[in-house]
Amino acid sequence: MRRPVAPLGALVLAAGRGTRMRSERAKVLHTIAGKALVLWVLDAALELAPERIAVVVGQDADDVRRICERHLTLRDSTPHAKISYPLQREQRGTGDAVRAALPAFAGFAGDVVILYGDVPRLTAATVAKLVARHRETQATLSLLTATVDEPSGYGRIRRGGDRSVAAVVEERDLTAAERGIREINPGIYCTSAAFLEAALARLTNDNAQREYYLTDLVGIAVADGLRVTAVAVDDPDEVAGINSRAELAAVESHVRRALVARWMDAGVTFHDPATTYVEEGVTIGADTELGPNVQLLGRTRIGRACWLDGTILLRDTELGDRVHVRLGTVMTECRVGDDAVIGPFAHLRPGTELAPEVHIGNFVETKKARVGRRTKANHLTYLGDCEIGDATNVGAGTITCNYDGFAKHRTIIGSRVQIGSDTQLVAPVTVGDDAYIGAGTTVTRDVPPGHLVVSRVPQREVPGWVKRRRARATAGGAAPPPRTAKIALAPSAAPRAQVVAQRKVQAKSPNKTAAAKTVQRSSPRPARATSARRGKR
Repeated sequence: MRRPVAPLGALVLAAGRGTRMRSERAKVLHTIAGKALVLWVLDAALELAPERIAVVVGQDADDVRRICERHLTLRDSTPHAKISYPLQREQRGTGDAVRAALPAFAGFAGDVVILYGDVPRLTAATVAKLVARHRETQATLSLLTATVDEPSGYGRIRRGGDRSVAAVVEERDLTAAERGIREINPGIYCTSAAFLEAALARLTNDNAQREYYLTDLVGIAVADGLRVTAVAVDDPDEVAGINSRAELAAVESHVRRALVARWMDAGVTFHDPATTYVEEGVTIGADTELGPNVQLLGRTRIGRACWLDGTILLRDTELGDRVHVRLGTVMTECRVGDDAVIGPFAHLRPGTELAPEVHIGNFVETKKARVGRRTKANHLTYLGDCEIGDATNVGAGTITCNYDGFAKHRTIIGSRVQIGSDTQLVAPVTVGDDAYIGAGTTVTRDVPPGHLVVSRVPQREVPGWVKRRRARATAGGAAPPPRTAKIALAPSAAPRAQVVAQRKVQAKSPNKTAAAKTVQRSSPRPARATSARRGKR
């Protein structure tokens, strides 16, 4: 008679230091395709729909807990499992880590799967296979095994004469004969909560490392005559743990290729898959084409039939359908409507929201900017902390001056506004609908709807100036001195009475320098200087 299906719990070990990573961060916080190692394992556990999940934390406990909680809030579906984060205060082995999680399973009468937080390629299907086999054989303890060419770094499976599992031996404790065993223990188990609690109480640290090994559970079960089931995995790489930067890079390369292949199967064109980086949280619509060196990061969403030229970085950005992003564009936390054109070499910063059919051109930067439908800013422009209506044209060199040294201020621009080149809008300021702003204008006050505003400096023309300049240069054999140079005048150039008066004032004044400046400012210009400027009047 088959026993009833027991509830399922999941335990993720994420407390280790990861010393071989040579990092101050906990190993499980390192990322693959933009996702922390522990989150890959947590997602696999959640797919099993367990009633309870315990993530054992230790090194960087607060950071691990925080990143898990944030990930759970961003998931498309809210997990129904009760999730806790037991703390392993001292790193005394995997058995001690599981022991720290026992309070999380108090009163739990089901099976528990034990997973490692540094095995990111483990799939929910493989864990489900382990659970199903465990229950079919009515085993007390079941574990995954893998046969590999290079077993270094893993505990080995020791089998008895009947080929049943007799023990798991850690690599540090292997005999010379056992080092040739190629069947390894990845450390993934399924057992009843009742056996787990009883067996953990019997663990000892009588080994080379003076640690409590979780692998000793196998020996305890065998010694008690209980059934132990081994389930071989189809792909040994799936259960490979990460212990070094090199292994991290190798696994990330594998995951990246798999992600690109998945999107190609979904109807996305990659013109150079080897140089395209797509993180795990990204979604891409069918008929979208990606050029070389495109990076899609975070929770970026790309619509259908978009075109992304090469050398583009999008992070946490949403694109509508048929959006064209040109070469060299960087976008972070932006939302873009259908049929928009962005770039080349545009920088769209957080808070940018573009309506459909907007054009943002080369060397344009936006930040906290809401831009209306069919509005264009095609060249060399900064739009920060602003709101722009529909069908407005922003000329080259336009700047919203949003910061006064203390606070940021908003600029409001209406619809159908024409803004000339080299315009500065000093916030806070509002430009009404249908207004025109002349080129070179500095807008400091609100502009009513339909008004023209111009504040440029009046143009001056000096007839014959170039001809005279060239004549002086030819006569003197060299170009005239720069404008900043001061021409010293001989005392005889000024009237004698003026010089005498100046000397008397200097002699009587306690501040000779100030007196000299006063007389100099009140003195008429020399005749030569006056005649030289006569043509400019």
